[in-house]
Amino acid sequence: MVAVVGLGNMGMAMVTRLVGLGLSPGAWDLDAGKRAAAGAVGAAVPASLPGVADAVVLLSLPNEAAVAAVLEALLPALPRGAVVADTSTLSPQGARDFAGRVAAAGCRYLDAPVSGGPAGAAAGTLAMMVGGEAAALEAVRPDLARLTARLIHVGPPGAGQVAKLVNNLLVATHLVVAAEALRLGALAGVAPEALMPVINGASGRSAATEVNWPRWIATGAFDSGFTAGLMRKDVRLALGLAEAVGAPLDATGRAAAAWEALAEAVPDAADFNRLAAAIFEGATP
Repeated sequence: MVAVVGLGNMGMAMVTRLVGLGLSPGAWDLDAGKRAAAGAVGAAVPASLPGVADAVVLLSLPNEAAVAAVLEALLPALPRGAVVADTSTLSPQGARDFAGRVAAAGCRYLDAPVSGGPAGAAAGTLAMMVGGEAAALEAVRPDLARLTARLIHVGPPGAGQVAKLVNNLLVATHLVVAAEALRLGALAGVAPEALMPVINGASGRSAATEVNWPRWIATGAFDSGFTAGLMRKDVRLALGLAEAVGAPLDATGRAAAAWEALAEAVPDAADFNRLAAAIFEGATP
């Protein structure tokens, strides 16, 4: 069986997906309301965190401190050989440390961050980038495939997190530069709705123009399920990784700075796409 620990937007979407496929996954969160919601959709909710210990445990947690606390409570209860697939976004070194800690307990750890948001989790179309032992991934591939359309083994422990941070640094940058470019077009007399068919049919396209702008920005929906605060966390992790390995970030670093500079205009609780809207409407870092 499979269990999910962390019932935020992503974790709850995973639970809903698994239940929809006829499973009864274990589910746990510190928040009693979230536990009740998971139980209401058909998850098995134990009385305490160790009760979700199973052969496969998915983590969907906000930071390394939360992962460390969960592992402390969960590892003594896990069956030997169990696989912890951690979909949280962490520092690569943090993931490597957790892999060692889990291995010392006789279990296996995969850093398995995802892209695609809660909608992708609910639809089973996530992209999952995995770091860890190939044998551990193969053991749980059928379980992870229920949530993913693309399941990619990137390399050893920590490699999945490197891939996620590179990806999200690009996403953060694409949103900033797309908003700036579209603002240029609008000020020059051509509105985004006229520019989009050109951009998305030509070489300037990106997920920011093909997905984010039409789905969440142009519509005013701003309900992607991913907050500006989470993107800022990921950008900071990417900047920390760059510093650790000595990688200069000239262009992406300037885009990263915009996420910090516009924190007052687009607070952490806001949908992350609001930053692009703010830039388009005239905000400047």
